[in-house]
Amino acid sequence: MANTISSRTYRDKYRMATIAEQLRNRLVAEAICMVDRTDNKRIQSPYGSQPTAVVQAIAGTYTPADFTTTDDTLTVTDEVIVSEHIHDFEDVLTNFDMFASRTDEMVYAVANKIDRFVINNLTEDATGAYTTASGGFVTATNINKIMGDLLGLVAGYADVYKGLFLVIENTDVTGFMQAQSTNGFSFADSALKNGFMDSYNGVDIHVVRTGTFASETLGTTTYTNAGHRVFGVKNVATYASPRSIRFEEKMVSGKTGMEVVTFGYIGFKLWTPKVALVVDITLA
Repeated sequence: MANTISSRTYRDKYRMATIAEQLRNRLVAEAICMVDRTDNKRIQSPYGSQPTAVVQAIAGTYTPADFTTTDDTLTVTDEVIVSEHIHDFEDVLTNFDMFASRTDEMVYAVANKIDRFVINNLTEDATGAYTTASGGFVTATNINKIMGDLLGLVAGYADVYKGLFLVIENTDVTGFMQAQSTNGFSFADSALKNGFMDSYNGVDIHVVRTGTFASETLGTTTYTNAGHRVFGVKNVATYASPRSIRFEEKMVSGKTGMEVVTFGYIGFKLWTPKVALVVDITLA
């Protein structure tokens, strides 16, 4: 079948690609997790078991305690992949580098899927649990109580110095905006002038798009996270991305141009000694 393609068509395609680039989802996985990009398929836990100290009258004697070890490992079992075929005429007749543009978009598509994978794994594996008051984060009057309750769940642990995070969806922002604009003169004034603030009560707030928290299967894991959010201590989980995101170009028989494949390997682990430091939030 013949194809008639005007140069204007490709200029419009480039404009749409530019617009789409500005609407990309915010990636948060690397802000809240440790990242390992080595070639390791299996990563051992960086945490040992927690010993218990005792206070006793001065005697100079002690009783050695028994301890157990847990074979806690991260194993890379999944991959994220996207592929397209770019015909030679598509590349030649455009006013921009089609291969560079498509590669950039595909790399982002893989990175965004990795982000979704990490956030849902983190929520699914958390043993901390909290249910919000009715209305969840959307109701502004709930915000201070929710934040206070969440902070109380992890306060006092040494790991808190690593920083705290809260991941919400964009539909939750309305409650935070109203709360930020009315709580405290200095903070409210800043929120009113500058808009949504990325920190609240010392907690870094990360916003992802609606539907990120999902009940679905990604790779080898099934999640039940619809209606959930996640809060916790940073860097107590690790996601592995061996050699980061990679791409290949291949010639295909019977077609001009090249087939472009972008892919990455992915594994995740919320380390067993730290699971209570991440809280699975259920919206009421």
